[in-house]
Amino acid sequence: MKFDKPETTNPIDQLKVVGQPVNRVDGPLKVTGAATYAYEWHDPHAKLAYGYPVGSTIAKGRIVSMDLSRARTAPGVVTIVTAKEAGQLGKGSRNTATLLGGPEVEHYHQAIAVVVAETFEQARAAAALVHVTYEEAEGRFDLTAEKDGLGPTESDVRVGEFERAFAEAAVRLDETYTTPDQSHAMMEPHASLAAWDGDKLTIWTSNQMIAWSVGDVAKTLKIPPANVRVVSPYIGGGFGSKLFVRSDMILAALGSRAAGRPVKIALPRPFLMNNTTHRPATIQRIRIGAGRDGRITAIAHEGWSGNLPDGDPENAVDQTKLLYAGAHRLTGNRLATLDLPEGNAMRAPGEAPGLMALEIAMDEMADKLGLDPIEFRVINDTQVDPGNPERPFSHRQLVECLRVGAGRFGWAARDARPGTVRDGRWLKGIGVAAGFRNNLTMKSGARVRLDRRGVVTVETDMTDIGTGSYTIIAQTAAEMMGLPIERISVRLGDSSFPVSAGSGGQWGANSATAGVYAACVRLRETVAQRLGFNSKDAVFADGEVRSGDRRVSLAQAASDGELVAEDTIEFGDLRKTHQQSTFAAHFVEVAVDAATAETRVRRMLSVCAAGRILNPKTARSQVIGAMTMGVGGALMEELAVDTRRGFFVNHDLAGYEVPVHADIPHQEVIFLDEVDPMSSPMKAKGVGELGLCGVGAAVANAVYNATGIRVRSYPITLDKLITQLPGAS
Repeated sequence: MKFDKPETTNPIDQLKVVGQPVNRVDGPLKVTGAATYAYEWHDPHAKLAYGYPVGSTIAKGRIVSMDLSRARTAPGVVTIVTAKEAGQLGKGSRNTATLLGGPEVEHYHQAIAVVVAETFEQARAAAALVHVTYEEAEGRFDLTAEKDGLGPTESDVRVGEFERAFAEAAVRLDETYTTPDQSHAMMEPHASLAAWDGDKLTIWTSNQMIAWSVGDVAKTLKIPPANVRVVSPYIGGGFGSKLFVRSDMILAALGSRAAGRPVKIALPRPFLMNNTTHRPATIQRIRIGAGRDGRITAIAHEGWSGNLPDGDPENAVDQTKLLYAGAHRLTGNRLATLDLPEGNAMRAPGEAPGLMALEIAMDEMADKLGLDPIEFRVINDTQVDPGNPERPFSHRQLVECLRVGAGRFGWAARDARPGTVRDGRWLKGIGVAAGFRNNLTMKSGARVRLDRRGVVTVETDMTDIGTGSYTIIAQTAAEMMGLPIERISVRLGDSSFPVSAGSGGQWGANSATAGVYAACVRLRETVAQRLGFNSKDAVFADGEVRSGDRRVSLAQAASDGELVAEDTIEFGDLRKTHQQSTFAAHFVEVAVDAATAETRVRRMLSVCAAGRILNPKTARSQVIGAMTMGVGGALMEELAVDTRRGFFVNHDLAGYEVPVHADIPHQEVIFLDEVDPMSSPMKAKGVGELGLCGVGAAVANAVYNATGIRVRSYPITLDKLITQLPGAS
């Protein structure tokens, strides 16, 4: 199905099932332990062995020798695979770092061997006996030290004459902000079970993008993609860390091939920080020029980040191209080569750290102008792409988000004078920030089956990373086929199913359900034809197919055998003519201890405009999870870099702090009533990343309102506040 013109009325608009707060259909399986996660698979046909990775203990250099003798003779050891035993490997299209290193070492904790043994404990013990001699090379580990050598590039985006307009502006802001390296820190580590059947490989794993994984496993192992099957029905969190093939999949496959039996590997927690990927640190310079009336005339956002050779920058400037008006504009990324572990996608890559800076800058500029921060944002709202005014937004309700949120949160009662409101020993403040995330769509396919019982089964390689994919896909099929959700069965995460959009970039829900919609349209046509109805007139409702006075049970269509239909949604050029984005307004109240600078978040509200909300219950869950992550980014999350040795020191969940229940107050979420017919047949968009974008800045702005201290370097820890608190000597 080609989607290349705005959607009109379709069966989804009935909203009998779609749009309703349906409980997660996979919830009972998860809370009873019946959902099988990656490390819980057990191959029934062969004796399972366990792998344990050996990681490099230097960040850059070369392996001179590896002494495996003690490890090989350790109890239970089956085999050991290094780069030498593995032979010449390829590299996946989406991998920056080599997943099995040697002899060259590209980063700390790069996997350089896997030890396979009869038990996990034996593999771990033997891995500790591998002795490696290195020739260490000098590396680059400090973004600040590399920044000065990185200036404007040909990829900078310019509109108008920024330098002239900024110099002539009546009011100007020129500030620099920093965000640290961050870890995905999801609950479930990367884990895989690999088994070979001749030259056919099956990997049971935890991965967000099944088809990408098939291609990159095949490319790395230099085997045909048709020989690779990837299975990942349940994922215990990913946040982008599991978008790509990581070392657990390759080490399990290599270990299994060498051992001649299935091999299971879970990466140790320290490997999550230093072996897989992370969100790179940024340095961001923002300049804003405006007239006395508050209208922006010039805006520039430049971002510096680092990555391994051939890696990509953290694109922290993208939202600034679209969020606010202004005739003269400059955005650009500068990329330093660093020898730290690979930087790659983490929830809302680009916009999450970018808005942490931009939305503080907007607050600072409002202060310079003597304007209310909300009014300043409203004045500079735009209904068109500022860089291409001929291209309007398909739907943009940022102002409505701000207005609704202000009324709900009690913004009018805010004291604009910072550091003046107290609650006993606590200094109180509230802050606001805009949220923005582009609406991405991806080609997505599905297969639907109708059996003689009247049950519809959906098959697609779409994944569920805790987001509710099972549920909204079931809702889509139920709405389209006129069935209760109990008559829908959903099968996900298997490369033997049609290729879907996968989970990432906030594109999954809208794209995958649109693919199911397309397959159901095909099935409706087949059913109507089988039952002698005109498909254009047939109504599917209450388990029946109806037209005029005639009605037939849906199950009757499959009385002679199962009916199967398959289709793929493909998106046309509507994105070229209309900018598709999602918007939010985030409000936060904090209290800061006047003596210790301890910061507590007391209230949170997010108002979101993101197209049709397919399931308000699962969508709210997504947003409050994102809000929680925003608090972490604002107040505590930071991978500490050892700039001498080139690794992240706090590489576990004891040292890498994330919010816990005691850190998070009641969170309120409001979804504005909105549909976007230019987005998809579902008229939906995504919310899973929008809920994060801007939250950190809202916290920072609330801290400023509470204390009068403007912190421009995240996280906002008490050491950055305590000496400047009102009354501090």
